[in-house]
Amino acid sequence: MKRAVAIIPARGGSKGIPGKNVKPFLGEPLIAHAIRAALAAETVSDVVVSSDDPGILDVAARYGATCVLRPAEIAGDEASSEAALLHAVGARRECEDAETIVFLQCTSPLTTPDEIDLVVRTGERLAADTAFSVVEVHAFLWEIAPDGTGIGVNHDASKPRQRRQDRPEQFRETGAIYALRKSGFIEAGQRFFGKSVPVVLPDATEIDLDTPRDWLALEAFAVACGRKPHLG
Repeated sequence: MKRAVAIIPARGGSKGIPGKNVKPFLGEPLIAHAIRAALAAETVSDVVVSSDDPGILDVAARYGATCVLRPAEIAGDEASSEAALLHAVGARRECEDAETIVFLQCTSPLTTPDEIDLVVRTGERLAADTAFSVVEVHAFLWEIAPDGTGIGVNHDASKPRQRRQDRPEQFRETGAIYALRKSGFIEAGQRFFGKSVPVVLPDATEIDLDTPRDWLALEAFAVACGRKPHLG
């Protein structure tokens, strides 16, 4: 097994949900869930959190992560996650001999250690440069033309509506887990390069954590699935 280090970018600013990364989710800071999952994954040796916010880093350290203070020039609204990853790779000795960087999003608090291991191991087994988590989707997607006309994207609206089982399988990138070959990532500077392998997570939720309504829905979903609130 190649050595893998997980990096979790967590900016201080959040317009949709203020203070999102340390806001309690099921009774614990949101970022704590990603850290715990990464620390429990068999394929991950170290967990690094990158943030421009010392408060986030204090919380991350309490939950066992190594911390990197991100420079202001790569911490604004226009800064990419890749910039934070590259900075962390160069800043922490834990990343020096890692062959794989596991990029995790703390906005996916239901990510499990087994899912992380599945993505990393699938990437290694298939000699991927990037392995990333996806879920199967069945939605009929549309574009809207300038005149207001609907245009089918993944279906032909002029033909009888197909049953789900008769349509080609299609998948949506969850954004939760990426396993990147470190040397290739440093050279490319972006998360997709070379051979990219989607890894299907059959039981992953499709709720994106972008708004207060999303937060309530995901927390309710988590409780319904047996995740109990942390009481202290």
